[in-house]
Amino acid sequence: MTDLGLPEDIEACLFDLDGVVTRTAVVHAAAWKEMFDAFLRERDGEGFAPFTAADYDAYVDGRPRADGVRTFLASRGIELPAGGPDDPPAAATVHGLGNRKNELLLARIRTDGVEPYDSTLAYLHAVRARGLRTAIVSSSANCRDVLRSIDAEDLFDVRIDGVVAAGRGMPGKPAPDTFLAAAAELGVEPARAAVFEDALAGMDAGRAGKFGYVVGVDRVGQAEALYAHGADTVVADLSELGGDA
Repeated sequence: MTDLGLPEDIEACLFDLDGVVTRTAVVHAAAWKEMFDAFLRERDGEGFAPFTAADYDAYVDGRPRADGVRTFLASRGIELPAGGPDDPPAAATVHGLGNRKNELLLARIRTDGVEPYDSTLAYLHAVRARGLRTAIVSSSANCRDVLRSIDAEDLFDVRIDGVVAAGRGMPGKPAPDTFLAAAAELGVEPARAAVFEDALAGMDAGRAGKFGYVVGVDRVGQAEALYAHGADTVVADLSELGGDA
């Protein structure tokens, strides 16, 4: 698979959604910041320490929504009741804050729409043309709707997203369970599957699952961190791998 930039024994490719297939990582980051800054301002007053890009990378990016809330709050020494998935966005609970973030995210998507990375779509077509199987592996509960909005649902043989993970009781990234589930559904051993991720939590999941090849997609200038968390190679765009992407 040298023309795809992959080892010869790779039989399947497992792709994250936000930041790899779609240009939504920046929208997620903005929604997280808006939500957390409002929460921290209300809690600590105008002298609050705002949510930063480094916070997003370290505590939130790539994780299931509730895990992201819980992990960031813990970094600030804040503990809230977990609540439940149906908590209203105004609730002062982990799930309430997560639902507030999702409300803000969907409002931004409705206003601005969702754009794919055309080079990733081209790479996906090249991968499938060479007979490799494909899966989308995302912590997002909105994954299916986003794929449909860019007419890309049929580019993936398997979808393991936030809805599927919750239904099966699987932990999200940085645990490898969702990637392992995708490989199992594709009928491929992890050692013969490649992971494509832009989040540090995704790198950790790829390394923990002992996948055959882990591609870090660096959209924000964190190549060194992606390597440190388990990437075998780091590219700024999948066009660098070949496949006429």
